[in-house]
Amino acid sequence: MRRHALPATLAALLLVTLMPQPTPAAAAAGGPRPTWGQCPPSRQGVPLDPRMRCTTVRVPLDYRAPRGPGIDIVVSSIRTAKPGLRRGVLVMNPGGPGDLSLEMPSMFGPLLPADVLDRYDLIGFDPRGVGSSAPISCHVPTDIPPDVFDYPDPDGSIDRTIAAVREAAAGCVSHVGDALPHITTANTARDIDRIRAVLGEERISYLGYSYGSWLGTIYRALFPGRADRFVLDSAIDPARQGYEQKRLLGPAVELRLPDFTGWVAARDATYGLGATPAAVRATYDSLTRRLDATPVTLPDGTVVNGNTLRGYTHFQLYRDSNFPTLAGTWQFLAATGAAQRTAAWPDIPADNQGSVIAVIGCNDVAWPRDLDVYRRNVAVDRRLFPATAGQPSNVNACAFWPHRPAETVRVTPGGRRNVLIVQNLRDPATPWVGALGLLRALGSAAGMVSIDQGGHGAYLLTNSRCGNDTVTAFLAHGVLPATPRLCPGQPLPA
Repeated sequence: MRRHALPATLAALLLVTLMPQPTPAAAAAGGPRPTWGQCPPSRQGVPLDPRMRCTTVRVPLDYRAPRGPGIDIVVSSIRTAKPGLRRGVLVMNPGGPGDLSLEMPSMFGPLLPADVLDRYDLIGFDPRGVGSSAPISCHVPTDIPPDVFDYPDPDGSIDRTIAAVREAAAGCVSHVGDALPHITTANTARDIDRIRAVLGEERISYLGYSYGSWLGTIYRALFPGRADRFVLDSAIDPARQGYEQKRLLGPAVELRLPDFTGWVAARDATYGLGATPAAVRATYDSLTRRLDATPVTLPDGTVVNGNTLRGYTHFQLYRDSNFPTLAGTWQFLAATGAAQRTAAWPDIPADNQGSVIAVIGCNDVAWPRDLDVYRRNVAVDRRLFPATAGQPSNVNACAFWPHRPAETVRVTPGGRRNVLIVQNLRDPATPWVGALGLLRALGSAAGMVSIDQGGHGAYLLTNSRCGNDTVTAFLAHGVLPATPRLCPGQPLPA
């Protein structure tokens, strides 16, 4: 689950060098039980639950060479306060890939209902390459504007992106070497199974959002006998990976944007961006074109062009609660007075997980090598889906990746009925059609609940009582909907 507000440009910054860091006392898989100690300080400003403890689990860098070099995966835990009701462990991952999940027990502990907290120890971990678990980074030139890595130029040319991502891919190869192929979803799933073994658990339950849902899908495919109850929130179609999946973002944003333009139009007296949804959309399209032609330089030196605003808008659409901030940003940038132009740009936190997003994306799935494929699709999609201006169809470093995926994990139907897919209908990051594809792939093993609203991430991240209760009943009591369920969404912000 990507919680950041910067455009996906920073998700394409593709960096990779293994850098070992100090960690708590490690526990080797199959060896002694873990020694729990103090957790690293929060990297996200999250108040850490004083009950949360951390340890490390040693895993092979390359599972085909288990006696070769290893890395330490940092793991966190908050134990249930009701051991008599305990069912097992609930492993959590927020997505990305590259988002920090070590702190998820502290973040989600206050949100999870008592029925779930009573039955599970909450388990977080920073996946390989992320945060405290042998973090990866690359030496991408800092003199290249970030939006160049992701967006076509205003005239549709992708030549600057081609040059930038080719250089980025070469930098990854030169700085990582033989370690590069081993940062994959399948290896992260194997790391989870090492964590399971070290914890002494026969099976795990799982809560994964966005890419985290895909990680859970792959774990269950590799270790079907180790999977207990799996919640896959904001899911991905196994049949549409990599470039195909990314191109779905164009129509997904167009489907989501009317939620926001309608909300703004109803508050025209406040924002002055248009009295109808169509008028608000026209204001936005005009504003992005103007910024394409004449970027704004803010007092702190930040340059805001049309692509900056497009990316910012995309990620603010992840949450209905962001609507007032996003409307204020549009209003600020649309203002013509010089005094208004000197106001502060809304805070946009940096996305330092972009390296892992790129590396896993390129290692997991083969992307087109023919640059004309990207040129053709950008030309089509920027006309069909102007809100994203061809960004989902643009080239990235995977076109220049030095190797093909080492393995493909097949997702097949059948097995225990132990998966619940959860999905917002108008998700701008993992579209609803992806969840339908996963449901088809899993067949009778999965149930599904859809929520009639926009935004990215559903369980506990919306106020849909129907949706939240459905997931809680599954985690706590194993109750799955017999047929796909549609729940009403939450009201938009006042």
